[in-house]
Amino acid sequence: MNLNFKTTAIAFAIAVILPGMSFAAGYPNKTITFICPYSAGGGGDTASRMIAKIAGDIMGVKINVENKTGGGATIGIGAVSKAKPDGYTVGFVSTSPITIRPHMMKAPYHPLKDLTYISQFVASNQPLVVKKDSSFKSLKDVITYAKANPGKLKWSTSVQRGGPHVAVEAMFKAEGAKATFVPFKGGSKVLAALLGGTIDVAMIAEGNKATLDGQTRILAEGTPMKNPVTPSAPILTEAGYPIAPAIFFGVAGPAGLPKEVLNKWDQVMAKVVQSDEFKKLAAARKWTLDFAGHAAFTKTVKRDYSAAKTTIAKIGMK
Repeated sequence: MNLNFKTTAIAFAIAVILPGMSFAAGYPNKTITFICPYSAGGGGDTASRMIAKIAGDIMGVKINVENKTGGGATIGIGAVSKAKPDGYTVGFVSTSPITIRPHMMKAPYHPLKDLTYISQFVASNQPLVVKKDSSFKSLKDVITYAKANPGKLKWSTSVQRGGPHVAVEAMFKAEGAKATFVPFKGGSKVLAALLGGTIDVAMIAEGNKATLDGQTRILAEGTPMKNPVTPSAPILTEAGYPIAPAIFFGVAGPAGLPKEVLNKWDQVMAKVVQSDEFKKLAAARKWTLDFAGHAAFTKTVKRDYSAAKTTIAKIGMK
């Protein structure tokens, strides 16, 4: 082989390899964009801005939050999925637009093909609750009444067509029971409707505090986590029902993020969740901090995406 050709080939290989090596060693070395798919002022926006501040301080770079709203959060998450996979564009993700809504609408991304799940930082319980003085003493009581009185039982949850909505509809469907869903915007309004007698049953995160305050009783848990307030309450899947999806907040990037970027964010997000600032925010918002790194978070998403796909098709929810 010609010596000049060999020298040129080696030089070309070095030119290709070295940028990747320097990238791995030097990430991050410029401003990062953090996309929030929710409006300014809400929980997702507040979490995104706190992460940007603390993670930016830890990594020594500026992290700018951009709100890209619309489509039930799918617009912003779609923007994350289409970004260059270099670690300089990441974003906030939550349960419904990742594991639930893509089965009911055309999203501008495929949750299992177009995104890298970096880390989960919040997981929420979703207890199924009734008023403290309700005649329903167990989950079986609720089912029995719904079967005997089609459409008369009224219930709600904080997000229409979200994970808890699917879980409870699947429960009634499995039992051949019919109940009436009454939509409200937000868990606080659902709780007020329950306490005021407008609805009979609710599945809301606010149910834990309301039970501790002596206002409600917990009959079941709608996520994979045992309920800390009433550990004896069965998880819906333990009771034989199709789905109990995790309710999470997390950080994701586009598919194909380098391992070095994932490792960096895993380390940083673990520190963010343990910081006094973030703990204070979580306490004020009544979030349950629950860190899961890339591997565990990805496993949760895959499990719940698959379960929701099967369940939503079976119950015909749109």
